[in-house]
Amino acid sequence: MSVTVSFRVPRELKRKMDELRGEINWSRELREFVERRIREYEQLRAISELEEAIKSLPTSPSGTAAGYVREDRDSS
Repeated sequence: MSVTVSFRVPRELKRKMDELRGEINWSRELREFVERRIREYEQLRAISELEEAIKSLPTSPSGTAAGYVREDRDSS
């Protein structure tokens, strides 16, 4: 089920859209743009939430990574 969404554009833009009506399916173009923009926004929001979660994680003591690498090498 779909609903109708309307928005205002400057008169000159509408005139140009009308000129291209046979070549461009404006409903499809606008629908795809909105879908793409929503996906982009959701991705940015998810990244922001992940960054906040990472900031709240405790930090490892200095040298931890080097110690793990050394331990792994020595176990071979």
